[in-house]
Amino acid sequence: MSEAVLKALHLTAAAPVQKAGPRQRAAAITFTSNQLKVIAIVAMVFDHSIIAFVPHELAVYQFLHLPGKLTAPIMCFLIAEGYYHTSSLRRYLGRLAGMAVISHLPFTLCFGYDPLQFWVATDVMWSLFFGLLALAAWERKGWLLRQKMFAVALCCLFSYSADWNYIAVLMVLGLGIFHQHKNRQTAVHLAVGGLYLAQGLWYGSSLAARAGIFLSVPLLRRYNGQRGRKSSWIKWGFYWFYPVHLAILYLLKQAI
Repeated sequence: MSEAVLKALHLTAAAPVQKAGPRQRAAAITFTSNQLKVIAIVAMVFDHSIIAFVPHELAVYQFLHLPGKLTAPIMCFLIAEGYYHTSSLRRYLGRLAGMAVISHLPFTLCFGYDPLQFWVATDVMWSLFFGLLALAAWERKGWLLRQKMFAVALCCLFSYSADWNYIAVLMVLGLGIFHQHKNRQTAVHLAVGGLYLAQGLWYGSSLAARAGIFLSVPLLRRYNGQRGRKSSWIKWGFYWFYPVHLAILYLLKQAI
């Protein structure tokens, strides 16, 4: 049959099927918010276990902190995402504030702080709470720029004693402002990560561990915008896991 007839009958030969290469397979890997939470939780437990049980004078101690630093950016990203998906901002803020209060005692006991001196150290839930509050203030309609900047500055100030302090506040704010703009969110991630490294220089802490803040960049870029399985057990399980695992680590430290 002639080529013209074949075209008329739509019998042109099919293109050969090519197998996906490593890059194509890697590009196909994406994560739901639930999967990102699981990754963050595993890294967090590993990091807190290192702090609790590995002698701090070991040379390898700081390098063992590296993977744990990817947790906070993932949490900040999901808080920013939650701002755009929550049905009630007030209840969302209330949940974070409630868990922050509940987590204070296990956090301070686990890491050797005085629970009564909350102005010295407290848990990361406060940083996430003020990060969400800063984002809500920034997105508030009718406010002037100076009002928004003042509100953000207050949130950074009030989070100062919390784990990840104003770093988490700025991370939530930046990721939230550039919601669904992955390249801009990555730029925010890198910029705030650079500030986190500069903070380490100021405090004289190891930059080797702090560099782990950048490990979550490729993970967040693979977020597919889906929650995953919806369940109240899963939702509250992620909230309660934080204070419960700190309490367990504290009890294990006392038992050893």
